[in-house]
Amino acid sequence: MSEPDLLKIHQSPLLDQATLILAFTGWMDGGDVSTGTVRHLVELVHATPMAEIDPEPFYIYNVPGPMEVAGLFRPPATIEEGLIKHFELPTNTFYCHPPANLMLFIGKEPHLRWRTFGQCIFELARRVGVRRIVFVGSFGGAVPHTRLPRLYVTCSHADLLPEMEQYAVRRSGYQGPSSFTTYLMTQAESVGLEMISLVAEIPGYLQGTNPASIEAVTRRLAKLLHLHLDLADLRAASTLWELEVSKIVEQNEELAATIRKLEEEYDNELIRAAAELP
Repeated sequence: MSEPDLLKIHQSPLLDQATLILAFTGWMDGGDVSTGTVRHLVELVHATPMAEIDPEPFYIYNVPGPMEVAGLFRPPATIEEGLIKHFELPTNTFYCHPPANLMLFIGKEPHLRWRTFGQCIFELARRVGVRRIVFVGSFGGAVPHTRLPRLYVTCSHADLLPEMEQYAVRRSGYQGPSSFTTYLMTQAESVGLEMISLVAEIPGYLQGTNPASIEAVTRRLAKLLHLHLDLADLRAASTLWELEVSKIVEQNEELAATIRKLEEEYDNELIRAAAELP
């Protein structure tokens, strides 16, 4: 299938120097921070679907090996009383909110044909009038759940780094296996786009959705986008989640001691940073 066949455009508004926010499940979606943040943005600004990328060429649905491995690739299904109630293939959907000059994307990181998938994103960005792409993601680290996640930035060009410093982010440093968005960033400048990756360090000792980190990243992203959002529901979910996690932690002395140590290291680092300010 050619690129025009893979990119299904339902509406193509003309925006002016717009921003496209990307979220992907998979490699950098710990705590559902990537998809959770962008999904909440879609809901909060009432963005409407505008396009999608056909998933067929980009994903592996079956791999040889034990069921625990194969199950990570196969599409999920629900069967009840002898009838298929639900079958889910990957989706890659673009949304648009013209009043904020904003596009958003929620999809699954492609297994295959990264170049072609990237060309689909770049082509839609060109047609609509996107100037900047921002990926938001997360990784498990040494941040305790009682503190705000640390946010790290990577940019497609050095000129973007000073601008990002006002949002209290750190410059990334990493060597190892890469994500699709890292590949996308290496290609952005060649097609006339600038790209920024904002990745939150979240508690590595927790599994499942992390509302506190989603709320914190959404708040930071709203500031970057100059959006005035009502985050009361997110804040309430974040507070409830933190209380529930803290109750569980109290029942595990070893984990509680580990978290106290993480809190001390986190706070001492803030104190050192404040002392170094002019």
